Amino acid sequence: MKLRFKSSQRGISFVGLLFVVGVLACAGVLAAQAFPTVVEYQAAVKAAQKASAGGTVKEVKDIFDKAAQIDDIKSIAGKDLEITKDGDRVVVKFAYNREIHMAGPAYLLLKYAYTSK
Repeated sequence: MKLRFKSSQRGISFVGLLFVVGVLACAGVLAAQAFPTVVEYQAAVKAAQKASAGGTVKEVKDIFDKAAQIDDIKSIAGKDLEITKDGDRVVVKFAYNREIHMAGPAYLLLKYAYTSK
């Protein structure tokens, strides 16, 4: 009895590998550009939470602006906050958009919104 081994190739071709690497590289570039906006949003949320301790609208805006200076928040300022009262607590809301240029006429639009609890 003779045993015959099948010699079939397995794995990914070089062209396939280049395609996968290219897609991962593009995704990495977009992620690297989007990550700072997420960090800035988290800093803005933290500043809004601190600012909701203020008693008046002016105090809330001032507290937010001071925290924004410390955390280098440039997308939103105290004047952009929507401040309301719900019973005895202050509710701070904000929303803003960030656009990231991808290529040619293509942009990635990130929408951020927050309401304090």
